[in-house]
Amino acid sequence: MAQRHHDLTDPAAEAATGPATTGDALAGYLRAQATEFLRALRLHRETGGATSNGSSGGSSNGVEADRDDAARALRRSARRISGSLHTFRPLLDHEWSEGIRPELAWLSGTLALEHAYGARLERLLLALNRLSGSTPVPPQAQATGPGRTASGGNRAAAAHPATPDRGNLTVGAAKAGALLDRQLTLARTRAHSTALQALGSSRFHAVADKVAVLASEVPLTPAAAATDLCPLAAAAEERLVDAVGALPLSTAGNPYNAQALIHGLSPDPAPHPQDAPWHQARLLLRLHRYACEVVHGRSTPLDVRLLTAGHALDRHRDASEAASAAAQAARTPRIAPATAYALGVLHADQRHEVEAARYTFQRSWQKQPIGAP
Repeated sequence: MAQRHHDLTDPAAEAATGPATTGDALAGYLRAQATEFLRALRLHRETGGATSNGSSGGSSNGVEADRDDAARALRRSARRISGSLHTFRPLLDHEWSEGIRPELAWLSGTLALEHAYGARLERLLLALNRLSGSTPVPPQAQATGPGRTASGGNRAAAAHPATPDRGNLTVGAAKAGALLDRQLTLARTRAHSTALQALGSSRFHAVADKVAVLASEVPLTPAAAATDLCPLAAAAEERLVDAVGALPLSTAGNPYNAQALIHGLSPDPAPHPQDAPWHQARLLLRLHRYACEVVHGRSTPLDVRLLTAGHALDRHRDASEAASAAAQAARTPRIAPATAYALGVLHADQRHEVEAARYTFQRSWQKQPIGAP
């Protein structure tokens, strides 16, 4: 039987009883996210997202932007549903929850790849231009970047490596950029095709059908309506705190992390061994944010500390993956020495960006939350 919609937005009711923290609040949140998913899916289909890769011409740019917005909204709602099913799984039908959660993760990951490759290429080309002197560093980046401490000390070395040999770098930068453009544009095109195939597959239609049902009926357990959500949300926060506690925050943002550079251009193409715990912290921070949204509804307080920490971990992920892309390009057989040199400098630059993001996270995380004693 469909769960009756619970109004989480009535300020008078919330003032009298506090935030809704039972299974009914979870049901309302899941229904709202399912509705957002279906709305984004409709917009994606209306913009031709399932049939085209965009065409030339000014009028198509707006359509492509709408398609990208729709895909982003699909990913956002899929992540929130999947994350909430994970955090509050004791309150949901086990078989149903474990059946749809990995499918939502598959969908979100598949739709994210195209945008990720495009953003990675843009990041790397901008870095190449900056390193070779083609584009000056924006003044605001020099003044307010993570390389400056609260006391005014300059930590620019944590953000960028020492100035490279401009002559050799300029010679190889153009070819390095062209190589990265070819590799990442090809990867983006393949990701686009994969996403289109996924959205037309029977697997996706099965997921969409389950989400459509979720928009009106949430399979809660019989005891969920009287179960407090706060202990489960607190457990999600504890997992985040434990994961952050295991990070080397005392050395985060060290101006020279030799181990971060030794691995990068080795023959081993495996992900950087230092990064996995930070990526895990990023996922747990996201789950914590979603749990707060479920518990507090639309009155979720804005936690600037968590927001800043989340942005820093996003930058950490982006720089880490960009460094890996530069290292992968440097392993291309028979490239010119100047090209390999430029890619090596680019890899080092992005690993320093990783360190800068860790430093920013460390500073934001160790601040006391607003209202804390």
